[in-house]
Amino acid sequence: MRNIKSYDLFINNEWLKSDSGETAEVISPSTEEVVGVIQNGTVTDTERALQAADVAFKKWKKIPPRQRAEMLYKLAAEIKNNAEYLAELLVKEQGKLLKVARMEVAVAASFIEYACENARRIEGDIIPSDNPGEQIWIQKIPRGVVVAITAWNFPFALAARKLGPALVAGNTLVIKPTSETPLATLELGNLALKAGIPAGVINIITGPGAAMGNALVLNPLTKMVTMTGSTPVGQVIAKNAAQNLIPVQLELGGKAPFIVFEDADIDSAVDGALHSRFDNCGQVCTCNERLYVHEKIYDHFMEKFMEKVKALKVGDPMLEDTDMGPKVNKNELAHMEKLVAISLEEGATLAYGGKKPEGAQFEKGYWFEPTILTDVTQNMTIVHEESFGPILPVLKFSTFDEVIAYANDSEYGLAAMVYTKNVENIMKCNEELEFGEIYVNRGHGEQHQGFHNGYKLSGLGGEDGKYGFEQYLEKKTFYVKY
Repeated sequence: MRNIKSYDLFINNEWLKSDSGETAEVISPSTEEVVGVIQNGTVTDTERALQAADVAFKKWKKIPPRQRAEMLYKLAAEIKNNAEYLAELLVKEQGKLLKVARMEVAVAASFIEYACENARRIEGDIIPSDNPGEQIWIQKIPRGVVVAITAWNFPFALAARKLGPALVAGNTLVIKPTSETPLATLELGNLALKAGIPAGVINIITGPGAAMGNALVLNPLTKMVTMTGSTPVGQVIAKNAAQNLIPVQLELGGKAPFIVFEDADIDSAVDGALHSRFDNCGQVCTCNERLYVHEKIYDHFMEKFMEKVKALKVGDPMLEDTDMGPKVNKNELAHMEKLVAISLEEGATLAYGGKKPEGAQFEKGYWFEPTILTDVTQNMTIVHEESFGPILPVLKFSTFDEVIAYANDSEYGLAAMVYTKNVENIMKCNEELEFGEIYVNRGHGEQHQGFHNGYKLSGLGGEDGKYGFEQYLEKKTFYVKY
């Protein structure tokens, strides 16, 4: 864990020092050791990256989509060839379990491969005209330079998720990863060189989020912004993007309800609730953030659920038998402690956890126990504020209408999970739940061919599938008189 990686900015297929001459350290969440050094980029650096992408776009867009895809297949192959190295790098910078990091790297490669399959599916329309001897042609064309701003929870997969469709569609890209977890994303620069991606098509820059993010979004060279992160940051991006009227694709916060009806398969629901809360230390936007259990099965469910929660092993993310690693940084750890304190003040009961684990191995690092809060009421802070960590409030409900009202009582609308064998419940949930993504009788986890989007303050636009791909294209209309 003591090997320190150092990276410059990746611009126009070159590794360059920042205009500032300053660097920043990347800290391991497990040990608090320095594991990487990155460039502290400036507004001038964003301009260099955008200009490189703009120049490259003029050539890249003219390459047939299938040929663009062939180059990106090579990039996906390079990711696979370096999978173990990338996974270990993710563990160092993010603190996630090695087995989860391996999954993230595999998913990143498959995101790109899936996007490549769309190379032959960029379709327009021919529409009859009202005028004789005339046709209307609608063509889908790339937007231009796309700025991709990624979050720290799945940094490598999120970069690939945006890179694949953006580049297959014919755009060029400037990626801005967070300063907490930039290392694996920066490695994409080395892999792009190996794969033969032309200069300027992929650019990766690091530095202070607010200053560089604002500069990227406000620059007139930017033609689209795709961002995954917090709702407050997304709101700033949307406001700034409005100045140049450029489209934004924002995948933001969530407060997913997990609803267990009285007829549910309890064992299956217990397993789903467990992994959907504590995967990646709860740092997943679609995680189970509030658990609603029908009063008739509450005691039986909680007996089984608590047994599994108490069996979770917190510890070294490199070990195969570890179930949960640390939070990503000290601010996130402080947020966990604050939410527990507020919940207890408001009348909740601490059923399990609620603090940093004891023991010498936890003296360094940002560790927090799996935490269960009971005797929770709908009006409490923990039911409404996104925790993005291993804290789960549990509430009872008695009727369908009651739990639907509770679930929809949120400023977020990203994901919801429902366990029931009743088809009527399923259909009514489909009609009444105000969420862009609903999982029935399974835990969270979207697929490439779906559409990952949220309602309310959870975002604009979405990722994945044909609908996600189309957002990287705009339309041009021809009225052809013959």
